[in-house]
Amino acid sequence: MSADDGVRTRIGAAAEQAASDHLVRSGLVLLRRNVRYPFGELDLVMRDGQTVVFVEVRYRGSTRFGDGADSVDRRKRTRLIHAAQAFLASERLLARQPCRFDVVAVSGSTALPVFDWIRDAFRLDDA
Repeated sequence: MSADDGVRTRIGAAAEQAASDHLVRSGLVLLRRNVRYPFGELDLVMRDGQTVVFVEVRYRGSTRFGDGADSVDRRKRTRLIHAAQAFLASERLLARQPCRFDVVAVSGSTALPVFDWIRDAFRLDDA
């Protein structure tokens, strides 16, 4: 791992923590963080009432080239959907609940982040 990769990893982790804190303050409950599968990773798994929410966190220091949500393309959505299906297969009680996919685009500095929370950004049948 290069020094730049390490910096990006730390900034990404800080943005993910800030997004998690923001969502918790907004009433969601954190269930899991960084659930990894060979075909994809779920940044945050949360609950909003009875709904299971899979949250993809994207960070951009600047929106000059688009915000973080712009980088959640069809390929990324497919990977997230497959990871969510694997998660739900292993969590039978949660599998009975409705689910949605949210994207939280974080921009600005990690000390003073700006959030763009896109609820229900895509659906299971978008794979």
